[in-house]
Amino acid sequence: MSRAQEEYHQAISDLSERIVSAQQSIRILDGVKWDDSIEADFFANGFKELPKVTEAYYSVDTLGFDPDAKISEFQEIDQEITRRLGRINPVGGILRRMCREYQAVAQMLKSRGTPEFGRLARELYGSTDEAFHAGEKNLADLGRKMSRNLNILDRSPDLVDDSPRMTAEEGVDYLNRHLTEDFGMLPQDVRVILDDGIVADAAAGSDYIKLRRDATFSIRDLELLRVHEGWVHIGTNFNGANQRICRFLSKGPPSSTVTQEGLAVLMEVIAMVSHPNRLRRLAYRIHAVEMVEKGADFLQVFEFCRGVGMSEKEAYVVSMRVFRGSVPNGLPFPKDISYTKGFILLYNFLRFAVRAGKLDTIQLLFSGKTVLEDLPTMRQLLAEKILDPPRFVPPQFANLHSLSAWLCFTDLLDGLSSDRLEADYAGLI
Repeated sequence: MSRAQEEYHQAISDLSERIVSAQQSIRILDGVKWDDSIEADFFANGFKELPKVTEAYYSVDTLGFDPDAKISEFQEIDQEITRRLGRINPVGGILRRMCREYQAVAQMLKSRGTPEFGRLARELYGSTDEAFHAGEKNLADLGRKMSRNLNILDRSPDLVDDSPRMTAEEGVDYLNRHLTEDFGMLPQDVRVILDDGIVADAAAGSDYIKLRRDATFSIRDLELLRVHEGWVHIGTNFNGANQRICRFLSKGPPSSTVTQEGLAVLMEVIAMVSHPNRLRRLAYRIHAVEMVEKGADFLQVFEFCRGVGMSEKEAYVVSMRVFRGSVPNGLPFPKDISYTKGFILLYNFLRFAVRAGKLDTIQLLFSGKTVLEDLPTMRQLLAEKILDPPRFVPPQFANLHSLSAWLCFTDLLDGLSSDRLEADYAGLI
């Protein structure tokens, strides 16, 4: 390796470390969450009053960092990237985008409880009115289509959920056992632990999954956590953290959320652990965000959720997710649209990767907290031995024979009319 190459590799490594270190104190979901007292008051008032969340509520909860100082820190890193890598270097482009996203994140968190928060959240995570191509259905339309199909399935007696429930303690044992097998000989210590302080039934971090102590789980629930949180989120974190040079892949700015959540949902489907109730939750989250974008407040979203069959607890959690960081009659925090949006983008990417014969690109998705649009640069980095291939890849992606065959068959459906097929098969069902 020449001296120039060594300096280039060192520059990428140094700049990656600076970004990883600078973002360490930024915890987006911790910064926007509502504490248990908000839920307790809402239930005590019989669901008749908006949750008591104002701009002043967020000022009491410190972020753990100074937003203005953090913005300046990322501006300095941005300038250093240009000095060391130049303006047209593709890796430099990725690193500069990360710096600018983290500046926007710091500004967004500084603006909690104000309209500026919602504007920046939309800029970072998107909106339900986004179309994938001009003149085509937008994300809200696709969410409604999925809901209609799921409502039809509700009438089927073959989809009764009769799986036995397990305690959280049993769930911890189940997941610890299976994830230990999944990660095999890799030096990755995946911990599954009990927790009393989380709102949802389960939550995950960089190397752990938490189960709420008083929750119960079916095997379907646990398998979904194993695949979604374990194989994808913890797996990609492990792969990114073990990059020799491209350590920036160990952390995911908002632009990686669509790719990472989409990959996790796609993995659920391919691994055959998803189910209609799971998809229904994703569809309802899209609809909830759309409602708020059109002016609905917390009570209206909460009543919608109850109206579609959610328990009061579930309705509160879904509604809270849409308004966290905002106020109960403000603009939405639209992160929850990432799951379905990402699934659509990733599924179509895989189909066209197979059509183009670029199977080597597919596994790069697991190299760390990747962004779909960065894959051409990552292929180049892999060829130059700057990027390390992922050490952990889920079994469905480790051997691409079956996956590529399935994708080839799905590609055959493009030229067929779904309306005509529906008419043809109507008499057979």
